[in-house]
Amino acid sequence: MKFKTVFVCQKCGFESLKWAGKCPDCGEWNSLVEEVKAQESKKAPARTRSFTDFSSEVVKLSESQAVKETRIPTHVEEFDRLLGGGLVKGQLTLLAGAPGIGKSTLMLQVAAELSKTYKVLYISGEESVNQISGRAQRLGVKGDNIFLHCETDIQKIVESVSNVNPEVLILDSIQTVYHPEFTSSAGTVAQVRECTSELVRLCKPKGIMTFVLGHVTKDGELAGPKILEHMVDCVLYFDTEKDNVLRLLRPHKNRFGSTDEIGLFRMTQQGLVSVENANEFFAETSRERALKGRAYSLSLEGSRPLLTEVQALVSPTRFPYPRRVATGVDLNRCLMLFAALEKHIGLSLDNKDIFVSLAGGVKLKDPALDLAICAAVISSCKDIPLPHDSVFMAEVGILGQVAKVPRIDKRLDEARRLGFKKAYTSLVNKDEKKKLGDLALLELTDLNDLAVKLR
Repeated sequence: MKFKTVFVCQKCGFESLKWAGKCPDCGEWNSLVEEVKAQESKKAPARTRSFTDFSSEVVKLSESQAVKETRIPTHVEEFDRLLGGGLVKGQLTLLAGAPGIGKSTLMLQVAAELSKTYKVLYISGEESVNQISGRAQRLGVKGDNIFLHCETDIQKIVESVSNVNPEVLILDSIQTVYHPEFTSSAGTVAQVRECTSELVRLCKPKGIMTFVLGHVTKDGELAGPKILEHMVDCVLYFDTEKDNVLRLLRPHKNRFGSTDEIGLFRMTQQGLVSVENANEFFAETSRERALKGRAYSLSLEGSRPLLTEVQALVSPTRFPYPRRVATGVDLNRCLMLFAALEKHIGLSLDNKDIFVSLAGGVKLKDPALDLAICAAVISSCKDIPLPHDSVFMAEVGILGQVAKVPRIDKRLDEARRLGFKKAYTSLVNKDEKKKLGDLALLELTDLNDLAVKLR
């Protein structure tokens, strides 16, 4: 067997014989890393697998039989919500997040619940058996049906799976595992791609429910090649910082469910606890009195309406160019809304700094927040306290028009349940007004209507 030196892009996997500062394929800078690649002889036989290949016979679609996937609940409520009701046999799930955010803690809690019915094999390449046992003791996990194994060699991991024959496999983490037939170090594109391929070919035919933990880069993206996300069935990301008590888990890909749901967890000494009432975290300040620059909205994440507190601060600038800062919302979206306020209602913002933030440290992209952002900016700029019993839910366009948002009936029903008395929104049809109760509806057509009603 011969060896050759190549430069591999750690972002997209592009291979080059020479080093370059910029990857010719994906355009990433300083991503080409030197690796030693084995060059197999043309006469050498293909490498065989020690287990069943993931393949099938060629059949017609009309002759194939659809199999209804049976959901296996993990009994962790928020986790099951993300997965679409539970796991599917043979499902490969990738869990990623910042260091120390709670990936291993969550997996150990899920393993504890699944071990009541299924045999679980927990393989770690980062911690020793004693360290895992210590965390399990802190979390109160007994795990009589959980088997621990510390290993980074993928071939030994395959042997361990064959010996234990588990129904659930947890690998922590994929960046620490290496294939001995490749000379590159663990975590490189070649190693991550090949080790994940081994897991897919191993677990899919046997129906093993597999969880793979992954590292993230300093930019918050999943480390390793992008093909890793294509090879798995479900990709889950922790979307908050580890210093925040509230942890948001978002699905970026899910072959067996929706990607619109979010999972909410609260970090405690007993591990991650599912949050049933998320509104107390998303609206931090008291709702008993009116405040300048604070507006409430109801954003929709999947099937769950979330009470969101939008805070805005408008103050005279001391710089030649006024500052525009947005936390939790898209800054470009906010700049568009600021321009619409200046153009259509004559709000003077060219000599003022504007800071917009969502309470609770969350990141949302729901267009229903547009009207709440505009109301908060108007309130802070004109020193008009917004009523604490009012909620703002509508999309605002660049022409100043107020547009309807999806599932407005569900948002209005949640606003009524939370005790709001007024709802500022777009035009609503008769069917969506049936469950308003004592909630007064203030329908708007453009930003001028909003400015008039806030006076």
